[in-house]
Amino acid sequence: MKLTKKLSIIVFGFATTLASTAVITGTYIPVAQAQYDPNYVLDPRDIVFNGGFEIDPLVDPNDSTITNPNITGWTKLGDPINTSGTRISNFPQSGNQGLSLGGFVDLSYISQTLSTQPGLEYELSYYLASTDEAPDLDNQFQTFVGGNKIFDQKNISFQPYTPYKFNFTADASSTELKFGNVDRYAFLYLDNVSVKPVPEPSTIEGIAFTAGLLGIWLKKKKAIS
Repeated sequence: MKLTKKLSIIVFGFATTLASTAVITGTYIPVAQAQYDPNYVLDPRDIVFNGGFEIDPLVDPNDSTITNPNITGWTKLGDPINTSGTRISNFPQSGNQGLSLGGFVDLSYISQTLSTQPGLEYELSYYLASTDEAPDLDNQFQTFVGGNKIFDQKNISFQPYTPYKFNFTADASSTELKFGNVDRYAFLYLDNVSVKPVPEPSTIEGIAFTAGLLGIWLKKKKAIS
């Protein structure tokens, strides 16, 4: 029964290319506007590739009747019936696009191997939304860094895009970032995945000291003039 209900939602969503009225953020982007953004600018400190899911077009280039299952820079893992629900979405936290997570039966995953510096601390952040509501509530979302599970939550009820942040220290020159998901009734949405080095205290103090000197200089200049 659960699978049948979810399949009907998926089929309807694909046939209409996500032209749904279910708004989960304050900004709903019509399908005609939710297109590939060639001017999408990455933060140079961010080591995640395509964390905003803006690189791929919304519609599958090989089939204009369905949304795009291709996610540049990310690897899908799991049974095809579960990974098939992971697609580009026009429900973003910001920008034009996000990622719809719609595993049917069991957990499926997306992963990316990051280039990291051993011993360096990083901040992982992302936004997660849910369209599930009781009593139809049966989902799970997991986060792994370097093979370690750092987040695991079940039955995430309806929520707009909500920020999540975690700090970790890299122990190798490459670190796998992986998200697991399953949602048997509705959908989870992921956007703006980012991993950035955490500034060292000396760097922060240096910036603050420079800003302080600049403030003193401006005050003196204003007093003289």
